[in-house]
Amino acid sequence: MGRIPAAAFTVKQCLVLAALFAVISSTAWGRKLSYPESMSMAERHERWMAQHGRVYRDDAEKQRRFDIFKSNVELIDSFNAAGKHKYSLGINQFADMTNEEFKSSYTGFKNMIAAKPIRKGGFMYENVSATPKSVDWRTKGAVTPIKDQGQCVAAMEGITKLTAGKLISLSEQQLVDCDVHGEDQGCNGGLMDNAFEFIINNGGLATETKYPYQATDGTCSKQKSSPSAAAISGYEDVPADDEVALRKAVAHQPVSVAIEASGSAFQFYNGGVFTGECGTDLDHGVTAVGYGATSDGSKYWLVKNSWGADWGENGYIRMERDVDAKEGLCGIAMQASYPTA
Repeated sequence: MGRIPAAAFTVKQCLVLAALFAVISSTAWGRKLSYPESMSMAERHERWMAQHGRVYRDDAEKQRRFDIFKSNVELIDSFNAAGKHKYSLGINQFADMTNEEFKSSYTGFKNMIAAKPIRKGGFMYENVSATPKSVDWRTKGAVTPIKDQGQCVAAMEGITKLTAGKLISLSEQQLVDCDVHGEDQGCNGGLMDNAFEFIINNGGLATETKYPYQATDGTCSKQKSSPSAAAISGYEDVPADDEVALRKAVAHQPVSVAIEASGSAFQFYNGGVFTGECGTDLDHGVTAVGYGATSDGSKYWLVKNSWGADWGENGYIRMERDVDAKEGLCGIAMQASYPTA
């Protein structure tokens, strides 16, 4: 991750767009170093810095970051030592960030559900009567490789693969630079449906190679935007607060979903079926790329995140499915939508 720029924790990222492209990785959990109990906290920090290429601007900043790291590691160790959870926490790339810094930098979805008009349109999977016990779109070649971008990634690639037979890595940067009108404001967040509208009106998106990712807001480039490599004809919203309807949709294609992902448990999620504390203040866009159940019967949604392979299960999280709350865990069933082609 390198040196931390002074403004790194003050600029909101455009994570809402993370639900427009699906990603794939192996099913192993993220690449995280082990820390022997005999290792001091200072030694842990030095080892963590070396792993993540972290360089601080001066000794004072290093001490401040060490104090944050120490507090986070103690939280992680205490949580895991309790041994009563279906998931574990890990010392990942966010270990020297406070939760407020993490929220400011890595969440940014605009929760506009109250103001969002009800769309007049159907739900093409409404009459589906049977769905598979489990689905993993990664195994069907409908999900692109994990991208360590921490900002704007998404799920239109999946429908392109399913309809055109081609898995194309599309340009997130084009959305960041060009979809800046109305509620969408580049890396300041936006709405998934508005992003779909932009793609439709724009005639599609260019490839990531043609319009590469820059990790910051830029000026919209007409030259890089043309030609479009893939397009969609429309999009549909999954009926809100309905995990059964969401399962029907995910059984047929990757689906864009919004969740609340700003808690410490989400920040340091390492692996297992996430049942952690979270509400429905939607602040992060991700992609549901499957569902299933563990050997002990724990049902889960397979969700692709956008924080790189060092987070979670190589960039993915399994979130508890079919919970008592109608909104689903962390609000996953509140604002789901998918492109059509």
